[in-house]
Amino acid sequence: MSKPLIEVKDLKIHFPMKNNILFNKEKRFVKAVDGISFVIHENETLGLVGESGCGKSTTGKSLLRLIEPTAGEVIFEGKDITKISTREMRDVYRNMQLIFQDPYASLNPRKTVGKLIEEPLLINSDLSPKDRLDRVYELLDVVGLNAYHANRYPHEFSGGQRQRVGIARALALNPKLIIADEAVSALDVSIQSQILNLLRKLQQSFGLTYLFISHDLSVVKHISDRIAVMYLGEIVELGTKIGLYDKPLHPYTQALLSAAPSIKSTNRRERIVLEGDMPSPVSPPSGCKFHTRCFAKMPECELVRPQMRDMGDGHYVACHLYK
Repeated sequence: MSKPLIEVKDLKIHFPMKNNILFNKEKRFVKAVDGISFVIHENETLGLVGESGCGKSTTGKSLLRLIEPTAGEVIFEGKDITKISTREMRDVYRNMQLIFQDPYASLNPRKTVGKLIEEPLLINSDLSPKDRLDRVYELLDVVGLNAYHANRYPHEFSGGQRQRVGIARALALNPKLIIADEAVSALDVSIQSQILNLLRKLQQSFGLTYLFISHDLSVVKHISDRIAVMYLGEIVELGTKIGLYDKPLHPYTQALLSAAPSIKSTNRRERIVLEGDMPSPVSPPSGCKFHTRCFAKMPECELVRPQMRDMGDGHYVACHLYK
C-alpha cells in the first residue's frame, strides 16, 4: 500500500441555526458531519456513498476548506490544512481540485472553453500566453476534445462534453488529489461510463488520487478501490470494494446493496426495505444513529454510540453486532 496522501481525523461540520423562538437562547446546530475519520492513499480512489443528505458533499468541500470544519484535522501531505492561512491555502489548491456535480452551472456561460481552462494557469503560473494556449490545447486533447473547441462557449456542448471541460480545468495545474462530487450523476448512463473510463485512464496516466462521491452504488463499485458508507454524518462501514460488496456487515450497507439493481439473477439480493425516513441532523437519535430504522437493533443500540471496529483485511464497521 502506498503512503497516505490525505488523512481526515474526527472531522465535524456543524452549522448554527437561527433561533426563531422568543426567549429561547439555546443554540441549535445542523450536524452535517459528526466525527468521521478516513485515509486516502496515493493513486487510490476512495468512494464515499450514502443517501442524499448524509453529508457526502459537505465532507468533500470541507477538505478544500470551501466549507470550514468545526473541529477535527485534515492532514494533506503531512500538514494540517485546517490550521493554515488563506494565503497558504492557495498553494494547497494547486494540488487539490474539485469536479462539480452540475456540468451546466459550473461553467461560466460568458467565457469560451479555452478561457475557462486557461483561468487557473493565468492565476497560478508564470506561463506566457502562447504556453498557456498550448497547455489548453493539450488538456482538451487529454479529455477527448479537439483544439477548435477552445473557441466555443459552454452552451454549444452536450452534458458529457461540458463535464470533460470541467475535468480539463481541474487538471490544469497538475493536481495530486481530485474530489469528484457526484461527477456523473447529471449525465445519461451511456455518457456516465465514458466519463468514468476517462477518469480511470487519467488516474493511470497522471498518478491521480480521487475522492469519488456518489449515491450510485454501481458507479462507485466501477471506479473505487475502497468504499466508505456514510449515514447521517457518520461513516458506518469502510472496506475494499470486493470485501464490502461480497460481505457487507452493517445493516445499512446491506439495505443499500439489496436495493441496487443487478443484471445477473445470481447477484440479486433479497430486498431489505428500511422503515421511516432519515432522522433530522439537528436532533439525531442517541446511541447508534441508524437504530430508528435498523432491522437488527438491540437495546444497547439506543444508548451507546458504536465505535469503528477492525474486522480484518482492511474492513471496518461501526455496529454493536460485531463486538
